[in-house]
Amino acid sequence: MDVRTLLRPHRTVPKTSWTATNQWSITPSGLSILLFGLSIFGFGEALLIQSTLGNSPWVVLSQGLSKHSPLSIGWATFVISVVVLLAWIPLKQHPGFGTLVNIVVIALMLQIGTDIFPIQHHNDWNRFAYVFGGIALIGCGSAFYITCGLGPGPRDGLMTGIHRRTGIRVGRVRLILEIIVLSIGWVCGGRVGIGTLCFALFIGNSVAIWLGLVRHLENAIQHRRS
Repeated sequence: MDVRTLLRPHRTVPKTSWTATNQWSITPSGLSILLFGLSIFGFGEALLIQSTLGNSPWVVLSQGLSKHSPLSIGWATFVISVVVLLAWIPLKQHPGFGTLVNIVVIALMLQIGTDIFPIQHHNDWNRFAYVFGGIALIGCGSAFYITCGLGPGPRDGLMTGIHRRTGIRVGRVRLILEIIVLSIGWVCGGRVGIGTLCFALFIGNSVAIWLGLVRHLENAIQHRRS
């Protein structure tokens, strides 16, 4: 298999051997993949923060909140996730096991990542390596935790809930939410920059490429079992 085929973006979420039958059907393999994916996701967000070139929109909001409260950026991320989850109630959205784990693990790993990855202020090579490394890790983490089928993250659930209740297209709902969150976070002092732009441009392809790699991994697992 050539590299172009291997890295071809996948258009759908593949079914895997660890995909749950429902949002509360927890297996050892599914739990392990879920924790791995969410941890990698949190580390990716931490790399974007430490690049000092700009964060993803929701982390811009978390950083802004942390500057106006005693909360660390990890705790700010946790609090925002809980508030977003509460917004599911009027939308009649139902969380899964993965939704609740998402809130804790991403916030924890984001905080650990910002503690262990050295912040970059001057070396542009390192700064952009952090940005694109972070986008790659977020794409990887997203692909693995999405394929677990244990429930969307709080932000994704808010998006789909608003779509279902209003009929507005999912893409438009996501765009509106991202603009609102980014604007509030920027006004509060969260960092917006070229890293934010890179995230907006490349995160979709990053997730799609990693979904394709997950599909190839699943095919290899099934081939070895047969």
